[in-house]
Amino acid sequence: MSKLAEFRALEQKLAEQLAQMESMKSDAGLKKEMEFEEKLKALMAHYDKGLRDIVELLDVGASSSSRSAPKAAARQRKERVLKVYKNPKTGELVETKGGNHKVLKAWKEQHGAQTVESWLQ
Repeated sequence: MSKLAEFRALEQKLAEQLAQMESMKSDAGLKKEMEFEEKLKALMAHYDKGLRDIVELLDVGASSSSRSAPKAAARQRKERVLKVYKNPKTGELVETKGGNHKVLKAWKEQHGAQTVESWLQ
């Protein structure tokens, strides 16, 4: 695409966007929202409050303790259960809370996952 064609395409897009903006200026809903925003900002300035203060004030569902606690602490996983596997051939025990154990993986590779799961104590 040539520079001139690119320029003409951008010029056309700009004209369309300007026309869309002009039509939005006459929209009553937009005028009402803009008026609300101006009044809200004036009110926030009058009482020396920020947006976070307003959100915190209006957030009725949250308790005061959860506001101060970090969000990560609120969503903790339940603790994993300790699983004990006993190899009947060697008598070796493996204790793990997850499936990412080196020996357990080797057993599953060697004997098959279903067989090793049957060794669960």
